[in-house]
Amino acid sequence: MGDVGSDRELVVGLALSAGQAVAWWFDLATDTITWMTGLDEMVGVPGAADDVVEARLAELVAPLTVAAKAAPVWQDFELEQPCETPDGQTRWVQFRARLSEHPDSKRLVGIATDVTGRHHQQQALTDLADRYRLLVELSPEAIVVHEAGQVVYANPAAVRFVRAESPADILDRPITDFVHPDSVSPMLHRISELGVPGATSDPAEAVLLRFDGGTLDIESVSVRTTWEGRPAFQVIMRDVTARKAAAAALHYQAALVAHVSDALVATTADGLVTSWNPTAETVYGRSAAEAIGQPIHVVVDAPLDPVAILEAGGVVQAVHRGADGGALAVRVSVARMGDGYVLVCADETARRRAEQHFTTVVAALEEGVIVVGPTGLVESANPAAERILGITEEQVVGLPTTLAELYDETGARLPASNYLSARTRLTGEAQNGRILSLTRPDGARIWLSLSCHALDSVGDGPSAAVVSFTDITERRMIDGMLEHEATHDALTGLLNRTVIIERLSRTARQHRSGRTAVLFIDLDKFKIINDSLGHSAGDKVLQVLGLRLSQSVRRGDVVGRLGGDEFAVIAYGTTSPEEATALVEHIRGELNRPISVDGRNLHIDASVGIVIADPDDPRDGADLLRDADLAMYEAKTRGRGRLAFFDVDLRERTQRRLRLEQDLREAPRNDQLWVAYQPIVDLRTGRTTMVEGLLRWSHPRYGLIPPGEFIGLAEESDLINIVGAHMLRLATRGIVDLRAAHNPELLLTVNLSARQLDDPHLVASVRDAMRTTALPPGALCLEITESALMRDPTAAARTLAALRDLGVRLAIDDFGTGYSSLAQLLTLPLDILKIDQSFTAGLGKSDDAEAIVTSVIAMAHAVDLTVVAEGVEHVLQLDILRRLGCDQAQGYHLGRPSAVPELDRRF
Repeated sequence: MGDVGSDRELVVGLALSAGQAVAWWFDLATDTITWMTGLDEMVGVPGAADDVVEARLAELVAPLTVAAKAAPVWQDFELEQPCETPDGQTRWVQFRARLSEHPDSKRLVGIATDVTGRHHQQQALTDLADRYRLLVELSPEAIVVHEAGQVVYANPAAVRFVRAESPADILDRPITDFVHPDSVSPMLHRISELGVPGATSDPAEAVLLRFDGGTLDIESVSVRTTWEGRPAFQVIMRDVTARKAAAAALHYQAALVAHVSDALVATTADGLVTSWNPTAETVYGRSAAEAIGQPIHVVVDAPLDPVAILEAGGVVQAVHRGADGGALAVRVSVARMGDGYVLVCADETARRRAEQHFTTVVAALEEGVIVVGPTGLVESANPAAERILGITEEQVVGLPTTLAELYDETGARLPASNYLSARTRLTGEAQNGRILSLTRPDGARIWLSLSCHALDSVGDGPSAAVVSFTDITERRMIDGMLEHEATHDALTGLLNRTVIIERLSRTARQHRSGRTAVLFIDLDKFKIINDSLGHSAGDKVLQVLGLRLSQSVRRGDVVGRLGGDEFAVIAYGTTSPEEATALVEHIRGELNRPISVDGRNLHIDASVGIVIADPDDPRDGADLLRDADLAMYEAKTRGRGRLAFFDVDLRERTQRRLRLEQDLREAPRNDQLWVAYQPIVDLRTGRTTMVEGLLRWSHPRYGLIPPGEFIGLAEESDLINIVGAHMLRLATRGIVDLRAAHNPELLLTVNLSARQLDDPHLVASVRDAMRTTALPPGALCLEITESALMRDPTAAARTLAALRDLGVRLAIDDFGTGYSSLAQLLTLPLDILKIDQSFTAGLGKSDDAEAIVTSVIAMAHAVDLTVVAEGVEHVLQLDILRRLGCDQAQGYHLGRPSAVPELDRRF
């Protein structure tokens, strides 16, 4: 009776704090639940059978019952849950409970209360507050609230009005900081008359101070309000700058009428444009709307100081720029008017351009320009012509152009009748791009690109002509150098990839007798030299190796550098693979000789891929080089300093790998991935307590792909995070079904790769998988290998801590194969240790294996870890593990990985 009495006291206390309620009890020892009349109505199943009510109630209070099992006595719990009523409405029920303990049992005593009305009221208040907040936040008018003289709120428009970076620049500052001194006193007077909440002032003009030092004219209205229960004032402000500017423009209208023939601009004393007449719009290409309010120097795109112009006499010549960037020659006149200035800007661009056009253009040209008169005599030469030809204008004016001897690209002297100026003067036809050479007075031979055009085609007689030319001497020298650079590697001087591919073409090979061997040479560990000694040292090594390669091949063989640390050798006339192998070994021997760089002796080896092509081989040069590259990578997979010959199987393996990588990207959405579950058995009870989820891929073409193949492919191609997240969703969905059908306590273990630990979205993926499947966090265990933990222990520890915060369990997988230590087990938030199958395989065969497993179990138990032995293949191993005190085991002897239907039959 005492127990019942105490429970009643708990119920009464909970009910008094919650209002109208229905009581319930949950026995934590037997997992049984009881309730009082009315609970069926409360949880949305009125009149239902007890088992239906019990199931609904157990589902709703499950989070409380799970938490209560590990909580101290008398701890209070509270939870609000939605449930659907028979009419389809959502009802919110608040569950409040307290843990009580009796001599023979431990109970969770609680009450259920309908709080749907409170939820709806809170939502309505929230919606109303959101609508008001949006109206204020999106208002084009500035709105601020100040309380006790301090700004406590400012909307985005207020931030823009004062040119602040953010509201933080305004908040908690006196409102008077943003009001011009002349406007402070009237403002304080207006708000002093607002004595009651809701009182509103009349609209009044004021001047705001901005953060950039400027001011802003506004019209404001103040309203008496409250802020957090205290009296405050809300101020609504409208920008009236444009309105005041329009009024000022009208003031100057009469003075502008007399000057409409030129651009007429009025400014304030500070140089801000207040009037901009139609002529100004035409001259500068800017409308009045664009110009008014802007500084005068901005709209004319040039320095303009009215005071300085007045001091200089009131009139100056200047260069302004229009909206299109074009230069404008302008005569600027300035006069004072009121508290500003009137500027008359006369556009003289056309006249001044005409005066300066010929002289400026010709003198500024980088091309040489010579004007030849109708009689064939030189009339003028620009500075560029003097520089290119090595003469002065005075030396050549009045002389015939034929005095300069010109030669064409074949070296033949040009006849006088074929000079460009002679032909153009007679025919009027333009001559363009003629390449000729001449010898300057200083003896230097130069090459010119010449053009000639008639200056005046009026009349039937000869006309004057203008000859223009550029010095292309350096370009012709560079062209020769570029031709070499286009076919050779700049660092080693060897042929480049383009030429190598050309020399491997079918056409090039048909001119050679016998078979052609292509050697693709890749230096081993060359990156270490660049990283440790620097790229300068690496370049020296490449130059030495390029020279050695050239000296180690046969006469007639071709050597090239493909890029980076890759070279190619084309050996024509190769008779057999043995001959190609001998050549490779000879080359490797030369490359292996020590190279002295910066006081260090370096030894370089190489991996070589070989392709041998018959004369009628249909592959082109790029295909042969590609296949040799594939063979080289095959050589690298066998170890450094190896060679490999290309064959069709190698290409097919490569194509299969590429196909699998492409298909793996689509496998999740095409439902080709599925999860096999391997049982993990408790060695004390013999029951399956966990299953390990293992990803499988059923490929539509290749069938079941081995995990060792596609998991490694996912790691290398950065698909592991996508595939891993998909696998986690599949596995958690499957374990929920298994728990519901067979064992509600069944746990799931899933492997995480090292790349997944680096994924910033890993924790979110785990959380999403548990949320969407409603899997309790404690039912999921994530396995991490030792090698994954040691890649970046600090980052791994952070990730594991975040996963632990979700409530999931953590296991260290393949223990004993990496860098295990007791310190690691103590510092990481682990729950389970899995002994690698290589140690399990030795049980019953080796005393050393049994000693190692004994030590691992003792060490794990010392830090409260559950031990799982992997790879149990026969009963002897199982008996030894039981004797050694191992907790759980998995392996083919206990159950192979299988899909859910097969696992259902096994259960």
